[in-house]
Amino acid sequence: MICDLELNLVMEEKKQVSEYYTGEQAFAPVPMHVGSAPIRALDKGKLQATAFEAMRHHADQQVSMLRKQAELLMQQVREIEGRVAVSRQIYEADFRFKPEVGNTYHLYEKEGRNILSLIGPLEWGRSAKFENHIASVKLLGDKTWEVLPKAKT
Repeated sequence: MICDLELNLVMEEKKQVSEYYTGEQAFAPVPMHVGSAPIRALDKGKLQATAFEAMRHHADQQVSMLRKQAELLMQQVREIEGRVAVSRQIYEADFRFKPEVGNTYHLYEKEGRNILSLIGPLEWGRSAKFENHIASVKLLGDKTWEVLPKAKT
């Protein structure tokens, strides 16, 4: 019984000793003398708010970049859909020649049907034979059509 009591006393002494810093003064978590540099506790709320603000700013930049990329992709989708629509009109149009790769052609509307022509809208002069110039196109090597910008009249 005396041994147990002595052991408990030794353990309590160790606990009391470990409550105080006994290492080098330079690494002490608290000032060790009057001339020590002040050690201030961190303001955890301020630290978290600053970290969250930085993270939020970075996330907003990434989201903005992804939105721009998505807008570019949607623009490319609209351009491809437009090319498909014009290509369909071309292949359903009337024409009496074999289109050659690299040449420019012109798609017109006349009396409810589409006609592909070699003659451009500015080359007709005053005797325009068609109601509406739909598009000027160029046949590409993969047999798709590139829609060219319309000429200003």
